[in-house]
Amino acid sequence: MGLTNEIIKTKLTEKFGEQVSNFEEPYGMLSFEAPKDFNLKVLQFLFDDAELRFQFLTDLCAVHYPDQKGRELAVVYHLHNLVDNIRIRFKVFTAIETPDIFTATQLYSTANWMERETYDFYGVNFVGHPNLIRILNVDEMDYFPANNIRERRHDKLQIPFL
Repeated sequence: MGLTNEIIKTKLTEKFGEQVSNFEEPYGMLSFEAPKDFNLKVLQFLFDDAELRFQFLTDLCAVHYPDQKGRELAVVYHLHNLVDNIRIRFKVFTAIETPDIFTATQLYSTANWMERETYDFYGVNFVGHPNLIRILNVDEMDYFPANNIRERRHDKLQIPFL
């Protein structure tokens, strides 16, 4: 028997208990969420587990939910198990006032530019990112266009792109 959404859900629940929640299967793709402080623990487990093997980050993006107080920003990870050809969606939410999420660049090298793009448009601060600077918008822009929030971090050391 191959890897199924039910097996993935069971393994996640056994490992993290109530920290993983809101399991859904829109269009057959397993989707769930965890607290933002658990993003790396969940991603590492999905990557390392011998049966799960979600070792390819297909996409990383953010979604702005202005009406969800304290959960205005979602960071969404789309992961792919290439061996079993299964995809899942993992979400973490954060308040727009403190959009700090741990970077996934040490686990998935593809996260580097995706996190920069997400920072550039939504202002998500990926803590530990090796070069979190604007990638598409001009450096002089003092707001994040996808949520129209003014920049909060003018004290960061900016390393120019070479």
